[in-house]
Order: sequence, then C-alpha cells, then structure tokens
Amino acid sequence: MTETPQLILGLDPGTAVTGWGVIEHAVSKSRLVAHGMIVTSAKDPAHERLQQIYHGILDVIDEYQPGAAAIEQLFGGVNLKTALAVGQARGVIALACAERGVIPADYTPLRIKQAVVGYGRASKVQVQQMVKVLLALPKVPTPDHAADALGVAICHAHSAKVINLIS
Repeated sequence: MTETPQLILGLDPGTAVTGWGVIEHAVSKSRLVAHGMIVTSAKDPAHERLQQIYHGILDVIDEYQPGAAAIEQLFGGVNLKTALAVGQARGVIALACAERGVIPADYTPLRIKQAVVGYGRASKVQVQQMVKVLLALPKVPTPDHAADALGVAICHAHSAKVINLIS
C-alpha cells in the first residue's frame, strides 16, 4: 500500500520577515515544492504589517493548497516587545490557516531541531544543512527564514508519521 503524498506548509513567524516553505511528503521521503518569505517594512504601522502577513499566508495557501501546516513556536529567551510582536504575527498566521481550513500544528524550536537534526541543541547552520540533505537539494535554501520554515515542515512530516503509527 502506498501513501498519498501530502503537501505541508511550514512557517517561521516574524513581523519583519515571515518565512514559509512547502514540501511534499510521502512515506519517508520529502521534496521541496516552494519556499519564500513575506517581508514587511518597519516604517509601516503594526496593523498594516500584520495585514500583509495575513494576506501573504492566504496567497501561499491558495497557490499550493497544503493539506497540513506547522508553525514554529516562540523561543523563550526573547524580550517582551519581540515576544508580543511575534505573537501577533503567529496569531494572524494561525487565523489565515484556519480561514482556509488548514489548522496548523505548533512545534518548539527544540522539537524542530530534534526532528530535523536528531539533537535538540543543534545550531541554526546544522538545521539548515540537514534541510538541504533531507530535501536532496544542491545547496542550503535561502533566505534563512525560508530554510527555517522548511525545517518546521520537515518536523511536522516526521511527527505526523509517528502520530499515525501510534493511533
């Protein structure tokens, strides 16, 4: 019995830059479909930046029609102002996903590193190198935020496989 390939949207939220990556995953193999980022200007008011992120995510979902989505959770060591801004970006990203019927899973940076590299304290460079290897790419995908989003999608692919095995 063969598994139907699934498109997974990975998201690395931020107010200045939100990275996104779409992979196709089947059985134990993943391949890159597309990746990119939504960039906002610090000169724009916060509500306009959030609106740009929201519409950008809707556009990505509409174009690629993922069956699943995953968002990186906020890292605990950031300052309050950054945490609030990223939290707002996560909120509009989750809303955009829900708007299109793709309810996102949440993963901590530790869980993403464990799923992609096998080590929860892996460096950003190690994660990006493994993204390259796991997706059989000739080089590390750029920009960094998009590569990170691909790591989130890979994490979800690996985690969903485990959840399906135990359910």
